[in-house]
Parts: sequence; structure tokens; C-alpha cells
Amino acid sequence: MSEAPGPPRGVLHTRLGEGRFEHARQAPATALAPFVEHYWCVRWDLRGCPPQLQETLPHPTVHLVIERGEARIWGVHAGRFSRVLEGRETVFGVKFAAGGFRPILGRPVATLANRSLPAHALFGDAIDTLVPAIPGCADLAAMVARVEPLLLARSPPPDPLAARARELVALAATAHDLTRAEQLAERAGLGLRALQRLFRDYVGASPKWTINRYRLHEAVARLQAGGEVAWAELALALGYYDQAHFARDFRRLTGLAPGAFARREGPAHVDSGPRRSS
Repeated sequence: MSEAPGPPRGVLHTRLGEGRFEHARQAPATALAPFVEHYWCVRWDLRGCPPQLQETLPHPTVHLVIERGEARIWGVHAGRFSRVLEGRETVFGVKFAAGGFRPILGRPVATLANRSLPAHALFGDAIDTLVPAIPGCADLAAMVARVEPLLLARSPPPDPLAARARELVALAATAHDLTRAEQLAERAGLGLRALQRLFRDYVGASPKWTINRYRLHEAVARLQAGGEVAWAELALALGYYDQAHFARDFRRLTGLAPGAFARREGPAHVDSGPRRSS
């Protein structure tokens, strides 16, 4: 089995109210590591409790999701993903590796942006036969045991360009000094146009969008960690020209100004900063 997944990033509501919630993730078999980042499962039981809103800032990845009696493939979602949780439900997902879905799809991943398609279009009727059993599985491992053999049977040959795309997305996620697509192209040894073509084909989002999304993930993580925040310094560290541009992007994607988000999500006192950013 490949390396265990790290902590989730991009989750905007970390303080859920009453009710029962479960969130689990599991690494794939080693043979699937070039294509699958991890499996995940979210379960909740809110019977007798008020509905609750959960929101995320999605990653530049494709997901196979089984829920409500259906399996669908979801492309990269550009905006904030919102879901009202109510009743009792189980959602199982396969998060494909960045770049790893292109060999399975057989066409540019950008054609799936902000849309979905039935999973049987790519995995045949076999995926639909697994759907009814997923909610009754005892845990994520049992779900994976049902779905993974199908993925192993349908896994494509290795694709060097998929591996290259995954490497560059990982660099965009972890190299916090990268704030522009031109910088990523230079480190990759590619022209900007070639980098943009690679991302459109294999990632499903532009290099600029990918870098910006990961910088906002970093901002969310820092604000959720709590403590005092120097807003101007944070904006510059994330590649913004000034605090106002950072605050605008942050509000547009999270629905809250940075200061308001920090007060809601941070575990400790957070300096609210100047009024224009909160």
C-alpha cells in the first residue's frame, strides 16, 4: 500500500454542531498510486438534528463519488463546493491523483471542469453493481475492498506526462514561494504555453488557478491554526500585490472576509487586523 494520506486541506467548516460525523481516508494499493491519491468516506447521522452546511475549496483533482444510489465522476470544481448535511448518509469517494485521471478518461481533463458524468461511462456496468453495497459496509476498508479490484482491472499503462503533471501540481502545493505560473514554468524547464497545455490536458485547471488555489488553502490553514495574523505580510507571502487583493479573493471563495473567517474557525484569539480586510 502507498503512503498514508496527510491531513485534509481546504475544509471551511471545522466546527460542526450536534450529530454524529465520520471522516476517513485510506491510501490505495501500490499499483494504483500513479492514478489514485486516496479513498475517502464521509458519514453523518443528523436524524433529529438541524441540517448543517459544509463547504470546501476543492483541489485540482477528479473524484469518483458514490452516494444516493449513484456513482458519478466529478471534474475539477473551480469555486466553493457547498453541501447541506441532513438525515443519515454515507458518501464514498476515490480521489484520483493530479494528472492521473487523463489516461483513464482518454481526453483532456479540462473537458470535465465544473461538471460530472455517470461513472459507468468509463467503468462499465460493473461500477453500478457495487453501488447498493457501499452504504452497508462497516467501514472504509470494506468499501475499498469492493471498489479497488475494479480500479485495478481498469488501470491504464503508465503515462510519463501524467507523472510529470502530478509532480508539478505537488510542487505548486508545497513550494509556498511559487505564486505565478511563470515561476512554475521556469522550475519545470517548460515554456509557459507548454505548461498551460499540460495542465489543461492532464490536470483540468490552469497553472495559475492551481497555484492560487493552493495559496488559499495555505491561508485557510493558517487562519484555522489561530494566533495573531499580520495581514499584509500574509498577503505578500501568498503572492498578492497587497492586502486588499488577498481579502477580495478570500471573501469571493470562502464567503467570509479573512478576519471574520479567523474568528469563526480559529481555535485561539486572532488579531482582526485593519477593517478593510475583515
